[in-house]
Amino acid sequence: MRSIARFIYYKLMGWTYSGNFSSDTVKKCIIIAVPHTSWHDFYIGLLIRQLEGIKISFLGKKELFKWPIGWYLRKVGGISLDRTPGQNKVEAIAELFKTREELRLTIAPEGTRKKVKEWKTGFYHIAKAADVPIIMITFDFGKKQNVISEPFYPTDNIKKDFEFMYSFFSGVKGKVPEYSFDFHPN
Repeated sequence: MRSIARFIYYKLMGWTYSGNFSSDTVKKCIIIAVPHTSWHDFYIGLLIRQLEGIKISFLGKKELFKWPIGWYLRKVGGISLDRTPGQNKVEAIAELFKTREELRLTIAPEGTRKKVKEWKTGFYHIAKAADVPIIMITFDFGKKQNVISEPFYPTDNIKKDFEFMYSFFSGVKGKVPEYSFDFHPN
């Protein structure tokens, strides 16, 4: 499967990537993939996971996990998320890290494929509650590349941490460029 993924990613699609998920040392982490502008991000993520040779999970709204596609999403690492209001989703997801030996969980901090001015903060609070690092990965369709960051542990300064993360994604264009995230500091 890895050789097929390599052929598709490098030869057919013409993409490259740099960095890695440090699979020997980082068995638990939050991975933020930005920008999330299209369903195309899904198969690129699956290809990267195959190239890296590690298991990476993702969250999806529970409605996606129904027959007929639900079994496939679970098979490729999908975790169903009930988005009903009134639940403490941060604590519930942080608890998953405590019950598993290995969990690399991808989250799109924009929370949608549409244009946003700022990210949702749930992923950040999950990382803090679970005491796991955040790894950033670009989905740059403009340059046809993915860049994977070093693990980053959130501090107690959310404003500075977000500025640091925003700067990592500066200039990155998604599949739908007009929906790409642009950070403009005040």
